Amino acid sequence: MNINTITAVYFVGAGGIGMSALIRYFLSKGKQVGGYDKTSSDLTAQLNREGAVIHYEDNISLIPDAFKNPAQTLVVYTPAVPESHTELTYFRQNGFEIMKRARVLGEITNCSRGLCIAGTHGKTTTSSMLAHLLKQSHVDCNAFLGGILKNYDSNLMLSAKSDLTVIEADEFDRSFHWLTPYMAVITAADPDHLDIYGTAEAYRESFEHFTSLIRPDGCLIMRKGIDVTPRLQEGVKLYTYSASEGGDFHAENIRIGNGEIWFDFVGPDIRIADIQLGVPVKVNIENGVAAIALAWLNGVTPEEIKKGMASFAGPKRRFDFHLKKENIALIDDYAHHPAELKASIQSVKELYAGRKVTGIFQPHLYTRTRDFAADFAASLSLLDELILLDIYPAREEPIPGVTSEIIFDAVTIPAKKLIRKGELLDLVEKEADTFEIVLMVGAGDIDRLIEPVKQILDKKL
Repeated sequence: MNINTITAVYFVGAGGIGMSALIRYFLSKGKQVGGYDKTSSDLTAQLNREGAVIHYEDNISLIPDAFKNPAQTLVVYTPAVPESHTELTYFRQNGFEIMKRARVLGEITNCSRGLCIAGTHGKTTTSSMLAHLLKQSHVDCNAFLGGILKNYDSNLMLSAKSDLTVIEADEFDRSFHWLTPYMAVITAADPDHLDIYGTAEAYRESFEHFTSLIRPDGCLIMRKGIDVTPRLQEGVKLYTYSASEGGDFHAENIRIGNGEIWFDFVGPDIRIADIQLGVPVKVNIENGVAAIALAWLNGVTPEEIKKGMASFAGPKRRFDFHLKKENIALIDDYAHHPAELKASIQSVKELYAGRKVTGIFQPHLYTRTRDFAADFAASLSLLDELILLDIYPAREEPIPGVTSEIIFDAVTIPAKKLIRKGELLDLVEKEADTFEIVLMVGAGDIDRLIEPVKQILDKKL
């Protein structure tokens, strides 16, 4: 099937952040777009307003007639949808062309110069920074991102003049193997998704295979110290980067204070002094170095880089401030891996040295909780106070003996509580006047509690 000549596209699992970018892409091409998701959300409501037709019950009778012609309809699904899904089964039994989201993204972008950002963590912020640097410069770009950029209120960017496409390269289910990068970044390769990969070695090998897909005229930029051995085609250039001195691209003269971060960017034959981070979190120095390196290699000028970094507002749910007052701050972060969690907590504690930091964490997936319980506990023990919620299962069925309690029992700080999600608002109401800095963290549905928590804190404090 030629995705350029189809008339309709139906998405099974339409509410995922990666799926939503494809929905917006096909809407921009004038296709009829519809789909199913298990629950409604602000994002699916927005997609419906933009022209998609999304419903929330797995029911064949709810599929509109416009999507029932196999010759003209492409069906796109996410691996998070179970094989037993009724609508997906209907499409399989009736001769429809069915593709995983990752394959469709690969088909769309294989004729452009893909700038692909991969990694266990850091990829959403780095790819978002890069897209913003290119979009606000004379270079321009297309972008398929894993977060909603606050500068654009979207995770999709399209350009009439640029063949550069920024892609957040997802390692889940080996999705990034469908891509053909022109240039690539690997931000981290800490083991994750062991329910898919089985072992840490298989996970790293997946990244090594990803490096073999880079075009011979391109390059790979790897964070210094990553345990990945690249398998580059002849002609591919290899660079390293780091937050401080040591990488081919790095930061020097870092200044942190008064809620601001400034640094000098240094690379082969380039130095850009006095760059201000638009989102002043220490981990973003490293993300910024990688984004600036790719932007500079693709022709963005030093002046455009400085302007773009200072104006970058960040993606939603990546160190996102919802309250920022003298006596209280409420921060939302998507961190769901122990290394991400550690970096997020350390960044908050550095930004608010001497203040009490309360973390509200919702573990994501039974398998991830089982595989990394001790690491999660070590990261959460960096907090001053912990409120731990029950596990968000996403695509998984419960695993006997795997609950939030296995993390909770290993957390070493005395100020800790284990509660169910439904109990959180009552607890916040009761203890609001004891909070100073509140960090809400997780990749499940904890974000739906941010606004009510904000309202309680704002009213009380």
